Amino acid sequence: MPASREVYFFKSYFLEFYHEQQPDVRAKIKRNLKIVREIDPIHEQFLKHIREGIYEVRVSSGRKIFRIFCCFDEGNIIVLFHGFQKKTEQTPTREIDRALRIQREYREAKAKGEIADLIGRAP
Repeated sequence: MPASREVYFFKSYFLEFYHEQQPDVRAKIKRNLKIVREIDPIHEQFLKHIREGIYEVRVSSGRKIFRIFCCFDEGNIIVLFHGFQKKTEQTPTREIDRALRIQREYREAKAKGEIADLIGRAP
């Protein structure tokens, strides 16, 4: 099935998180990103709207839960921001605030035409 969405990361926030993970968690992240790319509609089990255009890619590996914040851009483009291991029932406000800051950073860079050097294709 051809991809219906493209997934990129902004700066190195996502990559730093991704490379810190164990191989089994990285494999699960890749699997869920593949689902986010190809499945339409995306089930909330894999991608959930948080607020103000911020979404979270949802990843579980064993008893560990991970979240990767992102936003949609130009319809079929998803831009990954940062990830973290979730240790509480609710998503920590500081992580949502961080995602909102990165989203503003992304939008400002894009408005200035400086996005090409700051973005890469996700695994």
